[in-house]
Amino acid sequence: MTQTQTPGTSRAPEFHLVQAVLGGLRQELFDDALAYRPLAPVEATSRLARLLPKRIRARAGFFPHAVVAFAAFIAFAAGYESVDTHFAPLALVVACAPPAIVLLTLVRPVLAFWASLGSAPFIGYLSDYDGGWPWSHTTFFSHLVVLTVVAARTRPRTGVWMWVVTAGFCLFTEMFLGTGRGSDSVPMLFVSALVLLTVAVFQIRRQADREVTAQQTVTAQERSKRTLLEERTTIARELHDVVAHHMSVVAIQAEAAPYRVENPPPELEQAFLTIRENAVAALTELRRILGVVRAEDYEAPDAPQPTLADLDALVANVREAGLDIEKTVTGAVRELPQGVELSAYRIVQEALSNVLRHAPGAAAKVEVSYVLGGLGLRIANGPARGLVKPSPGAGHGITGMRERVTMLGGEMTAEATDDGGYEVTAFVPVSREEAVS
Repeated sequence: MTQTQTPGTSRAPEFHLVQAVLGGLRQELFDDALAYRPLAPVEATSRLARLLPKRIRARAGFFPHAVVAFAAFIAFAAGYESVDTHFAPLALVVACAPPAIVLLTLVRPVLAFWASLGSAPFIGYLSDYDGGWPWSHTTFFSHLVVLTVVAARTRPRTGVWMWVVTAGFCLFTEMFLGTGRGSDSVPMLFVSALVLLTVAVFQIRRQADREVTAQQTVTAQERSKRTLLEERTTIARELHDVVAHHMSVVAIQAEAAPYRVENPPPELEQAFLTIRENAVAALTELRRILGVVRAEDYEAPDAPQPTLADLDALVANVREAGLDIEKTVTGAVRELPQGVELSAYRIVQEALSNVLRHAPGAAAKVEVSYVLGGLGLRIANGPARGLVKPSPGAGHGITGMRERVTMLGGEMTAEATDDGGYEVTAFVPVSREEAVS
C-alpha cells in the first residue's frame, strides 16, 4: 500500500520553519514598506502637560515630533563636520542624508529603516572619519534614532527583525565591503539591542495598561448593569408585596360585602363573587409571574412596607447614629399611592445612608414638599467633619435612587454643592386621580 504525498506534505519540517520565519520578516519589513504613515499627535493627558499654559498645552501633542526634529538637527551638526573636504560637491548631500532619514521616520518609518542601512556604507566611506566600519559616528547615531522611532511606532516583533537585519548587514559589510578600518558592529548591535529592548518593555507595559484600563471599564459597566438589575429586582419585590396586599384586601372585601347587606339581590351577590374570583385570579397570576424575582432566601416582610409617615422614625434613628439632621415638610400633607410613598421613603433612606458613609459628622437637611403636581424631595448635606474618615463607595446608591424615580416617571439630580457637600433632589409626579383622598 503506497501513500501519495503532495508537494506540501513531502517537505521537511525545517522548510516550513524557514518559510514561517521568512514570512514574518516579509510581513514586518517588506509588506507596505513604502506606506505613508504620518505620526499623529499624542494626547496631552499627563500631569506635566496639565501644568503647561493653555496655548502650549494645545501643541503638547507634537512633543514627539519635536524630539525627532531635534535628533535630526544633532545628526546634521555632527555630519557636517565629518565630511571629507575632497568630496566638497557631495558634502551637503552627505551631511543632510542622515537627518533627512531621521525625519522620514515621521511619515514612512519602515522605508526610513532601509534608507538608513543603505546609506550607511556610502556616508561612512565619504566621511572624514578613521573610526569603525561601516558606521560613521553620524550614521551610528542616526541609525539608533531610526531604530528607536520605528520600533516605538510599530510592534516589538518589528524591532526584533530590525535588529536581526542590522546584524546581517554588519556581517555582510565587514566581510565583503571592508575598507581596512576597525569594526564598530559590536557596539552598534549591543547598544541597539539595549535601545530596542527598552522600547519593547515600554510598549508591552503601555499595552498592558491599555488592556487593564479597558478591562476596568468593562468591569465597571458590568457592575453598573448588575447593580441596576439588583435594584430593579428589589423594587419589583417591594411592589409585588404592595400590589399583592391590595389585591388580597379586594378579594376579602368582595367576599364579605354580601353579608353586610340584608337580603342582597342575586345580581349583587354574583357581582361580588365575580369581583372576588377576578381578584384571586389576578393575585395568583401576579404571584406566579412576579414571584420569580424573589431570591431563594428571600422572605416577605411581616411588617407593612414603610411610607412617608415613617420618616420621623427614620430621622430619629439616623440622628442617634450621630448625624445632625433637620426635617422639613411643606405643602398640604396628603396620602399618596403606596408605591410613590415607598419609593420616596427608600430614596430618603438611601440618601441619608450615603451621608453617614461619605460625610460623617456633616449636617443634613431633609425637605419633603407636597405640591399640586406631585411630591418633591431634597436631601442635602455639608462637608464631612470630625475625625472619622469617609468610607469609599461605588455610587450604586445613586443608581438605585435614580431607577426608582425613573420608574415613577420623575426626575432626579445628584451633584456636589459649592460648600463641599452633596445634594439629592427628586420630583415624582402624582396626578389627582392617583392621589388617595
